[in-house]
Amino acid sequence: MADSWLPSILRSPLAALIGEDCTVTLVDNLDLLEPHCLRHALSKGLGLGIVLGGCIVKLPQLFKILKSKSVAGISLSSYVLEVLANVITLAYNFRNGYAFTTYGEAAFIGIQNIVITMLMLLFTGRAALGFVTVAALLLFTYSLFDVSLIGSSLLSTLYGLTIPLVISSRIPQIYTIHVNKYTGQLSAFAVFNYFFGTAARLFTTLVEVDDSLVLLGNVLATVANGVLAAQMVYYWSAPAPKDKYRLDSKKKE
Repeated sequence: MADSWLPSILRSPLAALIGEDCTVTLVDNLDLLEPHCLRHALSKGLGLGIVLGGCIVKLPQLFKILKSKSVAGISLSSYVLEVLANVITLAYNFRNGYAFTTYGEAAFIGIQNIVITMLMLLFTGRAALGFVTVAALLLFTYSLFDVSLIGSSLLSTLYGLTIPLVISSRIPQIYTIHVNKYTGQLSAFAVFNYFFGTAARLFTTLVEVDDSLVLLGNVLATVANGVLAAQMVYYWSAPAPKDKYRLDSKKKE
């Protein structure tokens, strides 16, 4: 390691993130405008931010459901499809050896989506189905990481299918909002975080991942999330329709 003005306690994790060569260029030599390392460092920084954001992106949605005990305006099929896309994306990127900062949010978002899916089934009186669904998802996830069960070619095919899957996971939610003219319990934080996150992921994919399938998936995800974000803005102050999803609705009748 070359002599550096930055203390090793700060330099070491930075070098682990962006690499020794770029650390020397950007930090030790203070060549902050060197094109390759600047793009690489920005990509790594954005990627790490997206992964960290993925740890909390669905928590506001989760707390909103728990507080209201309502799943009004939220599409169950969207969440099930999104979970499938999450686990396939995670397995595909992991088995291809891509950097964790280019896909790691899929793991944390997937876990949160499974919890929300379970709550949606619980709050609509289908708890048993919820446990069966979660068990099936966990079994499917395990099979994706086992080469003896799902080979590389099949995994690539499944990942290719996540591209329309990601879009189709957004369509029911987009349609639900369009029909109700109301965003219900949908979390604005989650929607906008998703949109800006997928837009940033486009940049990290272009810089770090030489995979046309991954790039296409991120382009289409950004477009779909952009539509949801636009709906959130458009129906921001829309009045709520009769909430047929509340647990106590029947009691009130």
